[in-house]
This record gives sequence, C-alpha cells and structure tokens, in this order.
Amino acid sequence: MKQLIEKARVLMEALPYIKTFNGRTIVIKYGGHAMVDETLKESFAKDVVMLKYIGINPVIVHGGGPQIGQMLKSLGKEAKFVQGIRVTDQETMDVVEMVLGGKLNKEIVAGINRCGGRAIGLSGKDGNLILGRKMEMRAVNPETLASEIIDVGLAGEVEKINPEIVTLLDRGNFIPVIAPVGCGIHGETFNINADLVAGEVAAALKAEKLILLTDVEGVKDKDGKLISNIDAEKIPARIADGTITGGMIPKLNCCLKALRGGVRKVHIIDGRVEHACLLEIFTDHGIGTEIIQGEKTS
Repeated sequence: MKQLIEKARVLMEALPYIKTFNGRTIVIKYGGHAMVDETLKESFAKDVVMLKYIGINPVIVHGGGPQIGQMLKSLGKEAKFVQGIRVTDQETMDVVEMVLGGKLNKEIVAGINRCGGRAIGLSGKDGNLILGRKMEMRAVNPETLASEIIDVGLAGEVEKINPEIVTLLDRGNFIPVIAPVGCGIHGETFNINADLVAGEVAAALKAEKLILLTDVEGVKDKDGKLISNIDAEKIPARIADGTITGGMIPKLNCCLKALRGGVRKVHIIDGRVEHACLLEIFTDHGIGTEIIQGEKTS
C-alpha cells in the first residue's frame, strides 16, 4: 500500500506541470549517449509518447555526429574538424544526409511509433523547414596575425526556419522528428549543428521549453557542483571568468539565442538518466540546469 501511495504522490506532484504545459510546445534536442544505449532509447521514446498523450506537443531535433564518424570510417574517409565543426565536402555531405535523414531519423521515428506514438521524420528540406547558408568561420593566421576565412565546405548555419509543416503535424497529433540538414537558396544541402537547429526551431515555434539532452549533468560551477538554475544574464560573466568552458560554451550561446527568440525556459540535462525529460519537466527539483531570461535564480 505504501508503494501505491507513493505512486499517487508522484502523479500529484506532476499535476500542476501537466496543467501548465497542456497545449504548449516543447522542443527536445536528442543526442549523445541517449541515442546509443538501447534502454535509454526506449526510455526517451516512452517519454515523448507520454508528453503527447497528456496534451503537450513534443518536437524532436536529433544529432548523430558519432554515427556519421563511424560511417565515414567504414568508407575509408577521414573526418576533419576545425574549431569543433566538421569540414563537409560533397562526399561527406552525402554521408551526413544518408545517416541523419535516413538511418537515424527513421530509427527514432520507428522507436516512438513502437511505444504508441505517431512520429513523422523530417529533414530541413521538407517544406523548406530549414533554410541554411554556408558557415563563415575565421581564425587568426599565426604568421601574419591577420584574420582569415576558413573554408569548412558545406557546414552551415540557419538562415531561417519555416515552421508551418511542424505546426500542421502538431495539430494532426503527430510527433515531428527533425534531422538537422538544411537547404540553401541555390539548392545546396548544408550540415548544421543539431543544437543550433533545435534552438532556432524552438524560437520559431515560440516553444515553452527547449531541452538539450547531453552527456553531462548540466552546467557546473568551478567546484564541479551542478548549477540547478541560472539567469541568462549571468552566463557571459561565467564564461569570462572561466566557470563555463569547452563544449558547454556553444551550447549556452544556443540557449541564449533561443531565449532571446521567445522561448520561455531552456534546460540542459543528463540524457544518460532514464526518463530524463519527464524528471526535468514534471518534478519540483528537476535533474539538470534550468536557464531563464531576466529572472532571479540561484
């Protein structure tokens, strides 16, 4: 009986959040270990289906960097990166599109559908969802100390999101699953970072939340302790003083852009935890870092 009562308490804790988020859109960037481990893959799919059943509109944007790397290796092609960005020639772009828009996207769709959902896979080319442009990257030449443009091929960035197709799918009770492949005005195909796409999609949809699934607990302070809540206005200072470093910097810059675009809250959470999305959305304390624009947080 105690276990049953405890289950009832868990449901009651979730009730105010269910009421608050009913009819709202939550964009989830799906990547990292959660896309590899079979138990976590099923856990994620069930979370997404539950969100839809209780009246929330989940929109999934997925990555796939390691899987692209494995495919390139199997084809005998060396992967090249500049400042963390994959140099994408046409041959590499063909592999990226095949892995992201084909294999991975359909695996995620099938997983959600097996758990009772109605997912539909999209790439940025569908309905001109993601209009992209070539990424302009610069670096200082150590010999001349002059700033030079680095050619990263078909690595791109978001020019514009056209969210109509996503809105139509939401209204039809479908779950959109988006591969971060963009199309250019001249018919080019661009490989775009999934975090960037998720942030831009969330802003275009005026989403209630953007959730980034990562392979870390969240944002940490200098002592390695998880920061549960942070005001977006404090992030630049924490980057400047060295509290926030490495790969967390571009993620947080993506979060800031999403918040400026109208997203109410952003969460960076540990995708290695089963049912991470539900724990972050429907519990009082959450499990990761919540970022809010212009509110006082600890």
